[in-house]
Amino acid sequence: MSGRLPAWLLVGLLATFSLAGALRAEEPLAIGSKRFTESYLLGEMLRLVVANTGQPVTLKPGLGNTGVLYAALRAGEIDLYPEYSGTISREILKADADLSLSDINLQLGALGLRAGVALGFNNAYVIAMPAARAKSLSITRLSDLAQHGDLVAGLSHEFLARNDGWPGLARTYGLSDWTPRGLDHGLAYEAMQQGQIDLLDAYGTDAKLARYHLLVLEDDRHFFPAYQGMLLYRADLPDRFPVAWRALQSLEGKLSDAQMRTLNAQAEIDQQPFAQVAQQYLRHETVRIARAGFLDRLFADDFARLGAQHLSLVGVALALSMLIGIPLGIVCFYRPRLGHALLGLTHAIQTIPSLALFAFLISIFGVIGYLPAIVALTLYALLPIMENTYRGLAQVPAPLSETATALGLSAGQRIGYLELPLALPLIVGGVKVSAVLSVGTATIAAFVGAGGFGERIAAGLALNDNATLLSGAIPAALLALAIHYGFWVVERRVFRRSAYPGGTQTPHQSG
Repeated sequence: MSGRLPAWLLVGLLATFSLAGALRAEEPLAIGSKRFTESYLLGEMLRLVVANTGQPVTLKPGLGNTGVLYAALRAGEIDLYPEYSGTISREILKADADLSLSDINLQLGALGLRAGVALGFNNAYVIAMPAARAKSLSITRLSDLAQHGDLVAGLSHEFLARNDGWPGLARTYGLSDWTPRGLDHGLAYEAMQQGQIDLLDAYGTDAKLARYHLLVLEDDRHFFPAYQGMLLYRADLPDRFPVAWRALQSLEGKLSDAQMRTLNAQAEIDQQPFAQVAQQYLRHETVRIARAGFLDRLFADDFARLGAQHLSLVGVALALSMLIGIPLGIVCFYRPRLGHALLGLTHAIQTIPSLALFAFLISIFGVIGYLPAIVALTLYALLPIMENTYRGLAQVPAPLSETATALGLSAGQRIGYLELPLALPLIVGGVKVSAVLSVGTATIAAFVGAGGFGERIAAGLALNDNATLLSGAIPAALLALAIHYGFWVVERRVFRRSAYPGGTQTPHQSG
C-alpha cells in the first residue's frame, strides 16, 4: 500500500482543520459585570475595546455580586470581568491583609485565574452620612460612631456579608452592638434623603456622594483595603484571544478617580445609557446628548430580544412544571402520606429567596444563565399546579369513581377518562396562577445572566432611575395580564362557564 494519503482524504483533513480554525477564530470573548453603575460602565467599555479589534464579544451585564461573577469565571461562562484588588484579596482569596498583585496572581494561578490591567482608579469602600448631620454631631471619623449608637445604618446586602465589609468594620471600630438595615445600594441614597437612615456604605468614586452633600467619614484606623480597579480573567485568555488581550492592556492606568466619578455621574445623574457613556469616553467625546424619553426607553432596540428571552423563560419553565407538577399532584392524592411530604417540600421551596436559590443552583450546575434560571422557575411554579391537581381530584364525587370501578374500568382508565377530566378546570386554574407568577419571578433571572425584562429592572435599581426600571416592569406586568386574559378566554370557551376573577370553580359547577 502506498505511503501517500489519497487526495480526497488530504482535502477532507485540510477542510476539517480550516473549519475548526474558523470556528475557533469566531469564538466570542465573554465579559461579565456586577450589578452597580460603575461595573455596568466598565463592562461596556471592555466590550467596545474588544469589539473594535473585530473579535466577537458578548457582554453579560448585571450578573449579581462577587460570588456569582466568580463562580461564572471559574465555570468558564465568562472570560473576564472588572474587579477590585481589595475584593480579590479579602473576599475571593480570604486574606487578612492586602496582597500585592504578584501575591494575588500566585494564589489565583492554582485556580486557573489571573488579575491584571490596573485601570488607574481606587474605588475603596467608604462610610458616608449627611454633612449637615455629621457637623451637628461633631462626627468626622469612623471612630466617632461608637459614641452614637442611635444612628441608623442602611448598608448593602453584600457589604453586610463581606469579610472586608460590616463584620470587620464593626470589630475594628467597636460597633458590634449596632443592627444595620439591609438595603439595595441604589435605594440607600433615597432612603437617606428621606431621613430613614443616617449612614450608608458607598464607593469612593460614587457620583452621588457630592450630589447628596454627604460627608465621607475618615477611616482613621485604616480598615478598608485599597480597591484598585483591574481585570480578573481566566489564565488562558491572553493565548485564546491575543489581539483582544493587547487591546485590553491599552486601558492600563487610563482612568483616574475623578474620571470614574464623572462617568458614573453621566450614567446616574444625567441618566445616559451605559454604552453611550463608555463610547463617549473611549472616543474622547464630551458632547452632551439629550436624555431619551420614556417611550424611547420602553421600545428601545433591545425590546424584542428581552421580550423573547422573557417568554422563553416563562414558557419552558411552565411546560416543565406541568410535566412534573400534574403527575406529582396525582401521586399526592392517591398516596396521601407521600403526598403530604411532597407538598410540604414544595411549600418549603417557596420560602427560599429567589437570589439565594439561583446562587445555590449556579454552584450545583457550575454555570450561570439559562439553565439555573429555568430550574429555579420550574421549582417555583410547581406548587399551584400540584395543589390544584390534588384539590381537583379530591372534589370528584366518590360515587362516580366507585361506579367506574364497578363497570370494570382499570385504575388508569378511571383516572384518565373520568377523574382528570372532571378535575381539569382546577388544574388549568393552577397552571394559570403558575404562569402569571412565573412572569414576575423571571425578572429575577436577569441577575444571573438569563436575560428578559429583568435586565432593565436591574439597571434601573443600579441607577435609581424609575424610568429605566418601569421600562422593564411595565412590559413584564402587561405580559402577566395578557397571559391571565388568555387563560380566562380558554377557561370560558372550553369549560363554558361564567367569568370568575382570579379563581376556579369546582367541577360540578363547570357544566
